[in-house]
Amino acid sequence: MPETAEQPLKGFIAKFEPAIGRLIRDCRSAMRKRFPTANELVYDNYNFFVIGYCATERPSDCVVSLASNSKGVGLSFYYGSTLPDPHHILQGSGNQNRFVRLEGVATLSEPQVAELIDAAEAQADPPFAKTGGGKLIIRSISEKQRPRR
Repeated sequence: MPETAEQPLKGFIAKFEPAIGRLIRDCRSAMRKRFPTANELVYDNYNFFVIGYCATERPSDCVVSLASNSKGVGLSFYYGSTLPDPHHILQGSGNQNRFVRLEGVATLSEPQVAELIDAAEAQADPPFAKTGGGKLIIRSISEKQRPRR
């Protein structure tokens, strides 16, 4: 039986403490509901385990990503520096990326966070498809990684 992308994804998440693994799975489920036509691009890199939500298969088209390490999970906005942030909840000081720490899956539906997700989707180019479904794509796996626990 051929291996699906779900199988290695489960293995990546299993590297984390159970509570963080559960948070990753819960947040992924919420993001799939929010972006049902998005492609999920998965990276198990040195510093972070990342699931990006994109209209295409190009990483630069990612609107948001779940980024996880041993300390927890964040919602990363690839073009966060261009988003309106009237509540000043975005963290980070890079030229482009900004993020919000996710204390729990409920953080995703807090009004200030939902506004940021909506704003990021509104500026997505290309936009997400209106119908259909996205693919789960394992993009990269680093041999060396920081501990996930």
